[in-house]
Amino acid sequence: MDATLWIAKTGLDAQQTRMSVISNNLANVNTMGFKRDRAVFEDLLYQNVRQAGAVTAANAEAPTGLMLGTGTRIVATEKLHTQGNMVSTENALDVAIDGAGYFQVLRPDNTIGYTRDGSFKLSKDGQLVTANGYRLQPEITIPTDAQTITIGADGTVSVQRFGTATPSTLGNIQVATFVNPAGLQAAGENMYLENGASGAPQLLTPTQSGAGKLVQGTLEASNVNVVEEMVNMIETQRAYEVNSKAISAADQMLKFVNQNL
Repeated sequence: MDATLWIAKTGLDAQQTRMSVISNNLANVNTMGFKRDRAVFEDLLYQNVRQAGAVTAANAEAPTGLMLGTGTRIVATEKLHTQGNMVSTENALDVAIDGAGYFQVLRPDNTIGYTRDGSFKLSKDGQLVTANGYRLQPEITIPTDAQTITIGADGTVSVQRFGTATPSTLGNIQVATFVNPAGLQAAGENMYLENGASGAPQLLTPTQSGAGKLVQGTLEASNVNVVEEMVNMIETQRAYEVNSKAISAADQMLKFVNQNL
């Protein structure tokens, strides 16, 4: 196979994968706490026809080499954990993190998942859970006679009970931070899992050591910028078309050789 055809094929594959990444970003534009992905490209191995610095004659060296590339590929998809916009909901159980932390939730397999989606609900037992029923960790149980629920910036959860003048403190919400949040494994359901690349979680009290503060009655929206993603989509489409034309041009050149030589 002509090398041009193969090189252009790698470009088609890479741009198709990038389009999938962009499509996923746009599909999750309304997903609370979603962090957009970015496709990371790298060039493939080079065919070294002539080494730079090779001796070409007595007392003469080649100033440049002759290296032919073999294409490209997507080597990684990187999560961009930038802060999303804050959306006010006026719901006492909606909590956003203004900072770098993650909520901890207990998954069905008894592992801990990490999420930025703070749209909590109450279970039948009064526990704070996610939309899928996963319990927030450490567990917080709201009594049935609670009149109002207050979640402070430092994670302190307190309630005002009917017939009492002073609020009762129920516990504290902790958040986890990671040395490399881009290394977290996306597991779906608005959750991430600890990974060897992310490092071990550091459990912190909100407002301390850069963990971020909690904002009650607010949710963090997706950090997807629709306009930017549309520009990336057009750029990807054009790159795909150019690689297709490269294949067509190489095919016409081979056809000319077969028919005329």
